[in-house]
Amino acid sequence: MAEDGGARRPSIATIFNPRRGRGSAPSRPSVVVTDEDSPGPPLQLSNGSGLRVGSAGLSGSSTTPVGSPSINLGSPGPPADVEGSVTESPRDTPPSKCCRFRKAVFSKTTRKIVVGWVVTCCVTTSWVGATHLIKDMFLRTASVPTTLTTPLANTTTSSPPYTEAVQREVFDAPFFTTWFCTAWTGLFFPLYLACHSCLRRDKASLRLTLKTIAHNFRDRGVTFSKFMTRCCLFCLLWVVTNYMYVYSLRILDCTDVMALYSAHVSFVYLLSWVILHDQFVGVRIVAVIMCNTGIALLAYMDGITRTKTLGGVVLAAASAAGSAVYKVLFKKVIGEASFGQVSLIFTVIALLNTILLSPLVAAFYFSGYETVLWSHLPWPNLLVAAALSLAANLLGNFGIAFTFEIFITLGLVLAVPVSAALDIKWYGVKFEGMKLAGVVLIMCGFFLVLFPANWPEYITKVLRWGRHRKRNQPRQQPEPVDYRTGLISRSHLRSPSGLIR
Repeated sequence: MAEDGGARRPSIATIFNPRRGRGSAPSRPSVVVTDEDSPGPPLQLSNGSGLRVGSAGLSGSSTTPVGSPSINLGSPGPPADVEGSVTESPRDTPPSKCCRFRKAVFSKTTRKIVVGWVVTCCVTTSWVGATHLIKDMFLRTASVPTTLTTPLANTTTSSPPYTEAVQREVFDAPFFTTWFCTAWTGLFFPLYLACHSCLRRDKASLRLTLKTIAHNFRDRGVTFSKFMTRCCLFCLLWVVTNYMYVYSLRILDCTDVMALYSAHVSFVYLLSWVILHDQFVGVRIVAVIMCNTGIALLAYMDGITRTKTLGGVVLAAASAAGSAVYKVLFKKVIGEASFGQVSLIFTVIALLNTILLSPLVAAFYFSGYETVLWSHLPWPNLLVAAALSLAANLLGNFGIAFTFEIFITLGLVLAVPVSAALDIKWYGVKFEGMKLAGVVLIMCGFFLVLFPANWPEYITKVLRWGRHRKRNQPRQQPEPVDYRTGLISRSHLRSPSGLIR
């Protein structure tokens, strides 16, 4: 019995804990207990055996019998993930052309550029649409029945009154138009809150945003009285600027007014240089001169005796100057403001305009200074023009969150050629002589203002890049070598055989 037990012990030891010889290499476990229902890796015991235990085995149920097919005697095959560990990692392999192309197309800069062109088209469309709809309202007439009386011949008495249809202007109220369109800017803050609620959907975050806006004003030392005083100042500048713009549409064509208003970019640079102490750029001074020259040409495009055209140009140029004063003063007084603060200021401006200027609108109407035929008023034109004006202001102030600022500015200058095409098609306007030269000069000045401050460096880089390409052109193929002498076969000093010529 002792010998049998001793004889069996080595056999059991060789199965579960095999002995190793002195020169033998370490071997893999000879028994692997697996469970077909368990997806996990084998459980490693202290003796090095690979044992995979399923959930039933862990819960204390009966284990797999020794003679079942799930016990594999001998060395198990290599695991499935051995090949994956041998292969190179994706970081070591260079990216393919498709991956590089995909990264370039779907990068953040590319998305901003695409969105920028969309914003440019939207700004151009809204600006042109609002201007042409307001101009169309000023041109509309309607036949209105009017009671007339004419004196009899050779008598001082008049004939009995009679009714006759007379063509009258339907709409001639630039101040009412300005007041109505400004009232729509009151939707700035509600739209901001609506977008904030849709994106976050949390009342606590909305309250936190409102508290942050209030704390930002309080940290800058802006009290409620200072805030309302500044909003009143901005409301006055806003209304005066837009009133001059709308009033000039009664006199000039839409393209002339929009081109004159585009000159406000040069005025913004001058005021920023003087008030905000921005960097001096010589090419922008040239742009200011070109814009002023274009304004002078448009002022005298119909001759010196046409004072009506001169007055319209002065009003449009004053509107551009007022817009520049508004923007620079807003930057000086408010500073770097968040989107919530900007939307709150615009809403307060609209409320002040609606409340304080309503008596002035009524006074202009009842005094006969402005004409509004309510029965023939083109409400669709007025409502759509106000909505497009609101859209243009929204894109101009909040578009920077989605794209670069230059695309928003380009929307204003691209509106000029689009408006010119519509004027030619609808109203038969001819652009020639001083009128064409003035519009072209203002547009050229607009593009010069957009030049960056370090524009000479970009030109230098382009020139150096061209020279670098010339220097790095592929050289000519080397001359064939004479392997007998090791010298170049076309040498001018030696022959192909190596002898001196």
